[in-house]
Amino acid sequence: MKYYLGLDVGGTNLVAGVVDDTCKIIAKESIPTNAGRSVEEITSDMAEVSKKAVRKAGLQLTDISSWGIGMPSYVNPTTNLLVHANNFGWKNVPVYEHLEKHIPLLPVYIENDANCAAYGEVLAGAASNYTDAVMLTLGTGVGGGIIINKKIYAGHDHMGAELGHTKLVYNGIRCTCGQKGCLESYCSSTALIRRAREAVEATPSSLIMEMCGHDKSRINGEIIFECAKKGDTLAGGLIDEYIGYLAAGISSFITIFRPEVVILGGGMAHAGDFLLESLNERLYTCTFAAEEIGIPQVIRAKLGNDAGLIGAAFLEKSITNGYKK
Repeated sequence: MKYYLGLDVGGTNLVAGVVDDTCKIIAKESIPTNAGRSVEEITSDMAEVSKKAVRKAGLQLTDISSWGIGMPSYVNPTTNLLVHANNFGWKNVPVYEHLEKHIPLLPVYIENDANCAAYGEVLAGAASNYTDAVMLTLGTGVGGGIIINKKIYAGHDHMGAELGHTKLVYNGIRCTCGQKGCLESYCSSTALIRRAREAVEATPSSLIMEMCGHDKSRINGEIIFECAKKGDTLAGGLIDEYIGYLAAGISSFITIFRPEVVILGGGMAHAGDFLLESLNERLYTCTFAAEEIGIPQVIRAKLGNDAGLIGAAFLEKSITNGYKK
């Protein structure tokens, strides 16, 4: 039996786990991230929580094949610098050098967290019966991952697959990335909530306002979907518009990559069949050659936060730009 160490670095928590070669998590540990601290402080904690997971599994570091880390950034394969982790205020950080101080023996692989989540779902989750998949995580932002032949695909320099920042609307809404018209600006939960808060100004009698206690700052995606399910006209229109944008984005990914399946994760995917059934119907009407050659089904991710952990743990099987002592 081989064992792999995975670490999911989030803005809230650092979650480490030991995963065996059947993709089973045999031990897991978590500590608060406390983002905003120095690189040395956070990388020290990244190593410590990982060591704790190994000890909890009853193993030693010498029993571990490799250490894979999912982060909200990329490592430049030419410079080995972590490019830009916005939540941490890190830019061009020599992260491998910091990590080596604390765990010097293991090969270390770092990958974008959304790619890790997609990889985990294909290895052990909703898409485990497929080899080629596209995944979108719909939350505060929109993350994305592309898996081809059960390996992460992210372009020649391994810094692509930013599906949330593909252009959906020319000169559209300003995105957090600084560009305009990104898919994230229309298909994130943030985007749906923004549209709802704008819409209730003109329709204060909407069920949305009743369910949020007439405080529009409390509107969230769950409320909007629940109101749509109950037949509220305003909420129904907002969801229909949202699904239209999402279908437009996904149809482009289907046309380009022709995956076997499309996976939806993140908070918005909790709407379940109410979202997926309408989305799959809309995709059939707006995707190139759907009638002639069909389209892949959109399914819901099932591993939750464990997807990123499992995907990170197995990075040595997918990417080559790791740091090896």
